[in-house]
Parts: sequence; structure tokens; C-alpha cells
Amino acid sequence: MPVVEPTDLVERELFAAGSTLVIGVDEVGRGAIAGPVAVGMSVMSATCGAHPAGVRDSKLLSEKKRVELAPLLREWSVASAVGLASPQEIDELGIVHCLGLAAKRALGSLHVAGIPVAASTILLDGNSDWLNPILASPLDVRTRVKADRDCVSVAAASVIAKVHRDELMVAAHETRPDFGWAGNKGYGSTQHMEAVRALGPSDFHRRTWLVSYA
Repeated sequence: MPVVEPTDLVERELFAAGSTLVIGVDEVGRGAIAGPVAVGMSVMSATCGAHPAGVRDSKLLSEKKRVELAPLLREWSVASAVGLASPQEIDELGIVHCLGLAAKRALGSLHVAGIPVAASTILLDGNSDWLNPILASPLDVRTRVKADRDCVSVAAASVIAKVHRDELMVAAHETRPDFGWAGNKGYGSTQHMEAVRALGPSDFHRRTWLVSYA
């Protein structure tokens, strides 16, 4: 099956309809058992030039390619940001609420950088708007299934978030190498789960997600 290359067609349609900025949004780490959930954002305007070659949904790229692309995508974007929600927040509030919380933090970073968030169109991967329920004032959120595959701003957000979160997991590995986070990035690999059963969970684990360990 051929790989689908993302384009800017959806974003250009939004610009033609009156949007001045489109903020592509995607989450990373939703299904991990350790580490934060991350929400990446890439801001695109009608004046953005051609996007870097090779950009795709982060899941379709090698780690090496993601690392190569991330700085190019940050430079291409009008602005970019990554927001996080901690394992403790995920345990306390639930993953869907924490997606919104991480996104709210990323939006705050964009606001500080001078992006008029309230006047922008948010292009969110998936079929559920998990962002507006956590906001005091609603934003113009457009959900789109497979946006991370089809829409370049969302694919860019995916890569930026993935590289940022992976760097955090590699840094955490230095303090607890027994869990193999540099390799598994907090997901439930066989080696990771065996380490949890043998050693018990760390403070970096989502404890409510661990249903069996010794």
C-alpha cells in the first residue's frame, strides 16, 4: 500500500474561507504506560512556503528521519509548541482530560509567542474535540480523521511532539535505565513490563494503567 504524502490542501481551503492562521494539532504518547502525554502544535499561514520534503505522520517515519525533520518543521512553521501532562495528572484526571490540559499549555506557549490563538483555526486529528471542553472560551476547532496523515500542519505537529517527547524519555532513561525507556519510549514492550513486574512502578509510570506487576 503506497504511503500517503500530506499536503496543504485542507489548510489552503481554510485560508480561502477566511482563516488567517491554521494551528495543526496532534498528540503523542497517549497509549504509553510511562512518561507524559504530549500535544504538538504547528502554526501555518497562507504565506508559508513549501514544507520540508519527506514530512509524514510521525508513526510513518524512522526515528532518524524524525530527528532530521523536527528542526526544519519548526523553522517552516510560523510558530510551534509542545504541551505536556504528567503521569501523575493522567492518573488523577484521566487521559482525555490530560490531552486537553497539554493542548491548553501548548496554546499558552503560542500566545506568549504572539500568536493570536483566539482568531486562529485549530485543525485537530481525529473525530473528537477533546480541546474545547477544557477551555474557558471556545476556539474554532475542526476535527478531521487521519489529519496527521493528510494535512501537513498536523503531520508537522506530530513530528515536533514525537521528537520532544522522545528526548524526555531518553533523559529519563539515564536515571532509570532498567525500564529501557531510551528504546521503548514508555510504551509497554515485553522488556518494559517485565521490569515493572520485577521492580515495581516508578514515579514516571502511569500507575492506574498498570494492571499487573509483582
